[in-house]
Amino acid sequence: MIQENLRNSNIGIIGSGSWATALSKILLENLPTIHWFVRNEENIELFRQYKNNPGYLRGVEFDTDRIRFSSDINAVAAECDTLVMAIPAAFLKDTLSQLTEVISGKFIVSGIKGLVPDEKMVIGEYLHSVYDVPYESIGILAGPCHAEEVALERLSYLTVACPDETKGLDFARKLQCNYIKARTSDDIWGTEYSSVIKNIIAIAAGIVHGLMYGDNFQAILISNAIQEIKRFVDAVHPVSRDIKSSVYLGDLLVTAYSQFSRNRTFGTMIGKGYSVKTAQLEMFMVAEGYYSSKTIREINQKYQVDMPICEAVYQILYMNRPPRKEIQKLTDKLS
Repeated sequence: MIQENLRNSNIGIIGSGSWATALSKILLENLPTIHWFVRNEENIELFRQYKNNPGYLRGVEFDTDRIRFSSDINAVAAECDTLVMAIPAAFLKDTLSQLTEVISGKFIVSGIKGLVPDEKMVIGEYLHSVYDVPYESIGILAGPCHAEEVALERLSYLTVACPDETKGLDFARKLQCNYIKARTSDDIWGTEYSSVIKNIIAIAAGIVHGLMYGDNFQAILISNAIQEIKRFVDAVHPVSRDIKSSVYLGDLLVTAYSQFSRNRTFGTMIGKGYSVKTAQLEMFMVAEGYYSSKTIREINQKYQVDMPICEAVYQILYMNRPPRKEIQKLTDKLS
């Protein structure tokens, strides 16, 4: 049911993948219309014709009369006071390079769980540094929430991290519906870095699954992983946080264990003997953890945090170390 007090909201979705599709579905539970940037004009026409996204989550049917599609990112940016970024991090820079509209005065929500590789920045930091968006106008959307389960309307929890509590609460209200519970946080750094690192951990979980390690070792891997995440986010941004809450631990668990996790799927293929290139070619969607494993390692040169799981993934993916030998070495470093 559309909430009367949200009717004046003007929100634009940037991206057309599975997560962008899921977020559009959620937002249309509360808003009469949304604007949606879809790069390919042909996909827009197919979307209008069949009432679903031709590339992702085809089971989700939309009332396309309530969607203002555009293949021009500037047209969407001009119309909206809130922009939701939902594209792979590796493509963010190229997508935003088309912008001529000034976005520094808008509220920008990042649903991206990755890093801008060349700049070695999390998304919020990049938006602030390059587009002059104040941190108080940046929201980080995180939590254990796969697009596929949103499509099925299975109960999920999301967290909006924003230094401005009012803005965070306002956007959280736009997400709240019968299958989404939305919470807020002010920890944009810890939330975003945790979201990035859990993708690397999920690749590790997939690798050990592909190597036929069992549930017992998976439990050891993940219990060590949350400690690894805590060490890193505490070093980068030392504030009080409960690492056991859903936005940190819950997101790690679902990404490491779920059948819908593309990072775990990618890791499983590597563990079964696929080359990195072959695994990437066979996957229809981007595994963010592949790019993040290299960038987190480079960022960690400054902090020197002990990160044996992330290091093992980097060695396997970028240094071509045999997965079995690298994981065997890792088993001696875990407790």
